[in-house]
Amino acid sequence: MTIQASGSVEKWGVFELPLRGPSTGNPFRDHSVQAVFRFGGREVKVNGFYDGEGKYLVRFLPDREGEWSYETISATAELNGVSGRFECVPPSAGNRGPVRVRDAYHFAYEDGTVYHPFGTTCYAWIHFGEEMQEQTLQSLSGARFNKLRMCVFPKHYAFNTIDPDIYPFEQKPEGGFDLTRFNPLFFAKLERRILDLQKLGIETDLILFHPYDEGHWGFDRMDAAVDDFYLRYAIARLASIRSVWWSLANEYDFMKEKTLTDWDRLFRIVQEEDPYSHLRSIHNGTRMYDHGSIRFYDHAKPWVTHLSVQHWDVTLPPIWHRQYAKPMVIDECCYEGNLPQRWGNITAEEMTRRFWDSVARGAYCAHGETYADPENDIWWAKGGKLHGSSPERIAFLREILEEAPDNCSPIPQIYDVPTIGVEGEYYLQYFGLHRPCYRDIPLPEEAEFAVDIIDTWAMTVTKVEGTFSGLSRVELPDKVYQAVRIRRIK
Repeated sequence: MTIQASGSVEKWGVFELPLRGPSTGNPFRDHSVQAVFRFGGREVKVNGFYDGEGKYLVRFLPDREGEWSYETISATAELNGVSGRFECVPPSAGNRGPVRVRDAYHFAYEDGTVYHPFGTTCYAWIHFGEEMQEQTLQSLSGARFNKLRMCVFPKHYAFNTIDPDIYPFEQKPEGGFDLTRFNPLFFAKLERRILDLQKLGIETDLILFHPYDEGHWGFDRMDAAVDDFYLRYAIARLASIRSVWWSLANEYDFMKEKTLTDWDRLFRIVQEEDPYSHLRSIHNGTRMYDHGSIRFYDHAKPWVTHLSVQHWDVTLPPIWHRQYAKPMVIDECCYEGNLPQRWGNITAEEMTRRFWDSVARGAYCAHGETYADPENDIWWAKGGKLHGSSPERIAFLREILEEAPDNCSPIPQIYDVPTIGVEGEYYLQYFGLHRPCYRDIPLPEEAEFAVDIIDTWAMTVTKVEGTFSGLSRVELPDKVYQAVRIRRIK
């Protein structure tokens, strides 16, 4: 049996092969299908999945232009031996491929374009009504965030105790869930929203497990077999979307039913099942352990691509970089807002400072917003509307960084002030809470530099008159939240 796929698929788009097969018994467990995709002498094996009502799908993310061929493999006769070809055409505007790790400090899209993550957090936004979801997308379309952290499973937590209308697993008539059967309608919604984010230029940092269940549904305490079953299904459905990142867990160490051995196993499954090697991380809680330290997962393990950190002290990235030598996103540094909880009531000024301080130390930071609301419609959980003053300042920083050389890294020679740049070419220093009236900055004698003073809160850039060489004194406005940008002009 041969099926010739019609049309073409753009590079880093999604090729989808629909198949008809058995719907009796439990197709999620009883039947499986794979496909081998070939280009030249290269082969990529991809797992398919059951999508309900007798429909099976195989999805593929082509990364080479030209003609691809494929053939399915299955123990089920109806699903076996289906072959065909399709043409992979050049990517459309805005399609730069998946984000990859470029080096110890940087990310880049697969086409080589530098990627600076400037993310926000809407953990459970897809678990609320369509109107709220659309409002969230509208808010994001007016912001400059290019990454969003969100959960697969619903969340039962402070300010967020509403049951969703649909779940990842099939519900039993008598109550509870059949953990051997997925709900394809839920995953279709999840895919749709990930693609909506992708259209806005936003990567989805997808949280696969979390502890915010409190026994309400039991998704935080599924046994190992169900965890593995769920991971394989989610990866088969979602890995073909170029904008997906895998976050194994939020606050993994708060999930007491899982051991470090479990997390190692789950990481390996993600690594082995994902043929496209999307980014992989895990996020820590803030409970203090021995010697007053926070328990990080061992980010040096080969299946961890980058650090996803929760910590309020954004001066620590140089220590973590020396330990792990991988790019870092402080995905939770507390949230702009006014909730009673310590993590949810920093000012917009402080959120903006933490972003600048992180970047000036060679890391990235992520935003979240937690302003009290009569209906508990809080951005950090449900999305909706943004109310804070930091997003526009974060967008301003993103513009500054995107204008800088692609390979800016920490410059320790002048590390009494956090500085990134390219030695002899470009320097970006951030003073944060400090307010010197001037700084003597050592610059190369043989070159000439222009200096700008950046007010990171007012979002202004003021050019300093003249040019600078050698040890140069720069007069500063004696205010907090100031930065200096120094660029070689000769």
